[in-house]
Amino acid sequence: MLSQVRNETYYLAIKELHDIQLYPIFTLCEIAGVQRSSYYKWLNRKESKNENFNKKLIPLIQEAYEERDGILGYRQMTIKLNRENNFRVNHKRIYRLMTILGLKSVCRKKKKKYIKSTPEVIAENILNRNFKADKFGQKWVTDVTEFKYGNNQKAYLSAIIDLSDKSVVSFVIGKSNNNPLVFKTFDLAHENYPDEKPIFHSDRGFQYTSKIFRKKLDKSEMIQSMSRVGRCIDNGPMEAFWGMLKSEMYYLRKFYTYEELETAVTNYIEYYNNHRYQKRLGCMTPLEYRQYLCNVA
Repeated sequence: MLSQVRNETYYLAIKELHDIQLYPIFTLCEIAGVQRSSYYKWLNRKESKNENFNKKLIPLIQEAYEERDGILGYRQMTIKLNRENNFRVNHKRIYRLMTILGLKSVCRKKKKKYIKSTPEVIAENILNRNFKADKFGQKWVTDVTEFKYGNNQKAYLSAIIDLSDKSVVSFVIGKSNNNPLVFKTFDLAHENYPDEKPIFHSDRGFQYTSKIFRKKLDKSEMIQSMSRVGRCIDNGPMEAFWGMLKSEMYYLRKFYTYEELETAVTNYIEYYNNHRYQKRLGCMTPLEYRQYLCNVA
């Protein structure tokens, strides 16, 4: 009886693959390391509530996995299924089912290259790795990251993230890593949220250390904060977002034109802000969590 319960997910996967993909029972049992007699005994038994629930979960897992082109790992899958189906399923069950079904997040990480710059203006690290914020507009972090497309051509994404809800406040994509790219990103954020006066944290890139950018901050009554030299962890939330975006979108395909890349980035940020559930936000999306903070304030 214990063995039957322990092998339940294997049996469910075998049945699913046999019914839909027409794989031979003998081969599937051999791969799963279970006896055919045990599988057929399980197949002919009266299904328990637990078995019926797993049977319901399997197609939902497959559908969600295909919907996001395989970027969902078991943690994101658990949150998505619980949120969208009013379940209270444990992540261990989802991990077990995804393992049996051979579904694994296709995301991978890539190291970032750093470019030194000579600053005009330097600010203290006021943020000091205190990445918690009680409400929107208290702390913003920003950075620029690089993409390649076509025949080794480059594009750049500048973005600002709020540390309370982890939302992308504003972003601009361009073909040059220059002052206008960063300035426009800042201007968009300030235009959309003119009353916010956050601590504004960045690395020591040439755009952020320019006198012109400092004047923008002063005019907007924002407090400038900068990472220490060579300490990318000082801007950890921004680095984490770049890693997430690239692993879930950029590294998964080849981009041949700037327009393809621009569309993909724009679509991903829309998905991230409005549809990507985050455990650290109480399994809400960034914009849902912002509304939640407003309601409890």
